[in-house]
Amino acid sequence: MANLRAIRTRIRSVENTRQITKSMKMVAAAKLRRTQTAYSSLKDFAAQAQRMLQKVAGGETKLPLLQAHGQNEKVCYVLIVGNRGLCGTYNSALLRYLEELAASLIVCGRWGKDMIPGAGIPIRASFELSDAPESSEAQVIADALRELYTSGEADEIVLVYQQFKSVLQQNPGSRSLLPLLLPEAEAETDARGMIFEPDRDSLLRTLVDLTLLNSVHAALLEARTGEHAARMTAMTAAADNTEELIGKLTLQLNHARQAAITTEISEIAGGAEALKNKA
Repeated sequence: MANLRAIRTRIRSVENTRQITKSMKMVAAAKLRRTQTAYSSLKDFAAQAQRMLQKVAGGETKLPLLQAHGQNEKVCYVLIVGNRGLCGTYNSALLRYLEELAASLIVCGRWGKDMIPGAGIPIRASFELSDAPESSEAQVIADALRELYTSGEADEIVLVYQQFKSVLQQNPGSRSLLPLLLPEAEAETDARGMIFEPDRDSLLRTLVDLTLLNSVHAALLEARTGEHAARMTAMTAAADNTEELIGKLTLQLNHARQAAITTEISEIAGGAEALKNKA
């Protein structure tokens, strides 16, 4: 009986785990749809804004955010990680990728703020993010990175995050954020004949700031989309594993119950035979 009780307790425990993993899967799926929609919309807008910047700039690089700092000796990496775990290798893969890069580091996401100091990597600054980052959150980070670059504390700023390929695939990668480098073919676009309101310089500064904000916001949304996809996949696998484990435990319970019934029948039959012989 003790063995049966232990198996039933284990089954109830696994069933509770199954409920939790299924709930987390549903929450992750809802968040994934939200961030994926926001990212797709922003990506189109950001691409159009960058094309406009390329056309208005016309090859001009006088603005600080368009100017390179020479040798790029001081590189600052901006790591965008998840807010929590239970998402497979999403965070740990990023950490392994970062260890191959280096030094000056800014962290976006609670998991990195809590875990990276224990890995011995120094953090220059950290930012907390929501599960679906808004433009206002991206603006705070963009302002900090602009100040870091224009003050000369960093010669180059690189974003490091899980780049979203599909629901089942996210790859750790990096891309340069500052300086804002315009493709040569587009940078030479002739802006003559265009009318600027209020003036070309004001419009150019606005487009530079908008491009920086869009780039940061798009990276945050892409990273969060990958996080929710990874968590949904991990919770799907966990729920499937609990189903399999419950099946095995149920079979084990049935075998134990059958053995207990057989033992009881044998004891009853043996007792009846003993009484018969005594009589």
